[in-house]
Amino acid sequence: MTETTTRPTIHTRLGVRPIINAAGTLTKFGGSIMPREVREAMLEAGSAYVDLVELQRAVGARIAELTHNEAAYVSCGAAAGLTLVTAALITGPDEAKAERLPLPDGPKFDVLIHRSQRFGYDHAIRMVGVNLVEFGMGNGAQEWELEAAYTDRTIGVVFLAGYFNEQRALPIETVIASAHRHHVPVIVDAAAQIPPIETLWRYTRDLGADIIIVSGGKALRGPQPTGLVLGRKAIIDNIYVNANPNANIGRPMKVGKEELAGILTAVEWSLRQDEKALLQRYEDVVSYFIERLDGKKPGLSVRRDFPSEAGQPHPRALLTFDEKTLGLGAHEVSQALRDGEPSIVVATRRGAIYLNPQTLEEGEEKIIARRLAEVLGIG
Repeated sequence: MTETTTRPTIHTRLGVRPIINAAGTLTKFGGSIMPREVREAMLEAGSAYVDLVELQRAVGARIAELTHNEAAYVSCGAAAGLTLVTAALITGPDEAKAERLPLPDGPKFDVLIHRSQRFGYDHAIRMVGVNLVEFGMGNGAQEWELEAAYTDRTIGVVFLAGYFNEQRALPIETVIASAHRHHVPVIVDAAAQIPPIETLWRYTRDLGADIIIVSGGKALRGPQPTGLVLGRKAIIDNIYVNANPNANIGRPMKVGKEELAGILTAVEWSLRQDEKALLQRYEDVVSYFIERLDGKKPGLSVRRDFPSEAGQPHPRALLTFDEKTLGLGAHEVSQALRDGEPSIVVATRRGAIYLNPQTLEEGEEKIIARRLAEVLGIG
């Protein structure tokens, strides 16, 4: 078992049960587990006072260098990155404008977005006081619909990266070319789009997007309340006017010295990993679930599902149930896993269970398979 299930921790002392997370890098389950060197860097950073803006700029410069970008800013999560970039596009370097956000008299600026890409976090953009203008009204967007959406109020185009997000959207290359013809920047939300690690530079350096935003607390395995804003220096420089420690819209989105050290170390750690080997491990874990469980009980089927729920290029194990034959469905099995010892969380959707290898520590797949066998009565 992992250390989370064998040692007393602050969680168990408070009566909160640690869990084995087979659902994914979800905020509600803590994002991911930080490597030891990331935790140690955070502890070290907490041992001295420092000028926070100076540290933020130094960390940003180093992360930009590592990720082949002009500039980088560490935000308080990816959603905060969306807010701060939107604010920067409105205010530029003008402190007086920053003090007036959110815009008090209703939206005066527009951000364009595919109708098919409206998402739960777009409030992070709207809270600055801008209007989200949809384009692409049919099953698939047409370039003329984007062209028709620009006005003199347009300050940006937001694009959601990832396999599922891009299915009914214009190609990112088309969006970038169109926006740049109108002198409008493109902001790519790629919060959960690692792997592949090249996401950190592909959309900006290689494709020409102005900004990309990724989560620091998912696959990068940094502190959960961090995100990376990567791309054009002119835009990122203007974030500072709106952000902590200034008493402007970004003040509540504070990133501490400990998180700054942690995310820098996490980026360095991630770039040293063998991504090919990591993806093969995910394949091996899914193969183990299939070998251990598929066909072992009438009414149970286990197969490889690809890509992940976020559209990342790695598989999950998909368990489907014939409730009449088994006498159990996905909800009952999921609840039994959650209530058992150790507590295990899985993803459920449309009467099926998904097991995500990305968040499993070494050996946890064996614990999950054993518990599933117990719950399902597999000998």
